Amino acid sequence: MAQKPSIPKGTRDFGPAEMARRNYIFDTIRSVYALYGYRQIETPAMENLSTLMGKYGEEGDKLLFKILNSGDFMKGVELSETDSGSPKLAALICEKGLRYDLTVPFARYVVQHRDELTLPFRRFQIQPVWRADRPQKGRYREFYQCDADVVGSDSLLNEVELMQIVDEVFSRFGIRVCIKINNRKILSGIAEIIGQADKIVDITVAIDKLDKIGLDNVNAELAEAGIPAEAIEKLQPIIQLAGTNEEKIATMREVLKDSEIGLKGCEEIEFVISQLSAQSQGSSTSAALNSQLELDLTLARGLNYYTGCIFEVKALDVEIGSITGGGRYDNLTGIFGMPGISGVGISFGADRIYDVLNQLDLYPEAITTATQLLFVNFGEAEAAYSLPAVAACHRAGIRTEIYPDAAKMKKQMQYANALGIPFVALAGESEMAEGRFTLKNMQTGEQSTVSVEELIEKVV
Repeated sequence: MAQKPSIPKGTRDFGPAEMARRNYIFDTIRSVYALYGYRQIETPAMENLSTLMGKYGEEGDKLLFKILNSGDFMKGVELSETDSGSPKLAALICEKGLRYDLTVPFARYVVQHRDELTLPFRRFQIQPVWRADRPQKGRYREFYQCDADVVGSDSLLNEVELMQIVDEVFSRFGIRVCIKINNRKILSGIAEIIGQADKIVDITVAIDKLDKIGLDNVNAELAEAGIPAEAIEKLQPIIQLAGTNEEKIATMREVLKDSEIGLKGCEEIEFVISQLSAQSQGSSTSAALNSQLELDLTLARGLNYYTGCIFEVKALDVEIGSITGGGRYDNLTGIFGMPGISGVGISFGADRIYDVLNQLDLYPEAITTATQLLFVNFGEAEAAYSLPAVAACHRAGIRTEIYPDAAKMKKQMQYANALGIPFVALAGESEMAEGRFTLKNMQTGEQSTVSVEELIEKVV
């Protein structure tokens, strides 16, 4: 007996109904990106390992899927070298790997095509990425990222615009969200004023867990990282900061008055929040933000990477992790020998958005129905009579099919029901004699005898 086929753990098949929902997500995000002047690019599924290695830290390097060289991949490799550990062996027999994210390939793209690009360059990219991670709930080895970035501009108007994009996308989905915003410079200033500048990563990694583990555990983690009790004490009012965004900024300006970098962070965050708030208070409600906007000083996000404003988006009506994130980075292309190009970007988590839309049942009904109209096939003559009408329906933009075989009518009706096709058209001897069709509404059971023109009018 043949072995039952399967797919690798951490990957998924998507059937027609799931693809209709996923395409709704991708098409919505794509249309909003395009609305704001972002242009689409794509990069290959595989990159040279020299492009990928060393860009994600030691842990990231282990999670790269490496591709064996074509042909005799062991050619020229001494047997003694195969005992030297897997990383060294992989370097000898693999020159390429599957992309781990869209950011490093984008940095490579900018450097490689710099003479063709007009800066600032606004790009978006919706493609799958691969990670050799241990599969678990919500964590896959293959998943999609939906990124947008502006490179070659330091202007904070880019941050404002990206928050508008986030707001527009989730408004179209009907998902209520809170956009949490912080600034890397504020976090650096905090570490500086408590005399622990060298512990910035330990501090932010710990306070980033406040929601998950609570204040006492955060303080315990800070102490474990070697931060003195006095410094931890100074952190308490910052970690527990409350009030409106404006009150928080005012407090932080006072707390960070002796830190130049901290005050710069306050200035940047105030600009972004004030611009977005000004729109929400404008006379035109169409310009108002639908999302909540919250300055959250415990928000850290990959701090070795970001250098300015950082964002994270949480759904308000579903318990789930971040569904969008991003931030400002000052040296994206420096890793490829082209320093000084600043950028800011966001990434929508398509798989988590899919879960949120499912839980809240927010998909439009129309997207799950592929075919709108099925023509029943009673035989050769009836099929020949129906085909011009099928073509007329296609020209009218109606998703139409004719059942390919002259099967029993019950079987054809079961087919329509199974696929959720809302209308069925039939033509037997009497309809053919009159030049008409019987149109059945599968939801209501209502039937009427119609011309092709009337049929199109009723289905559209």
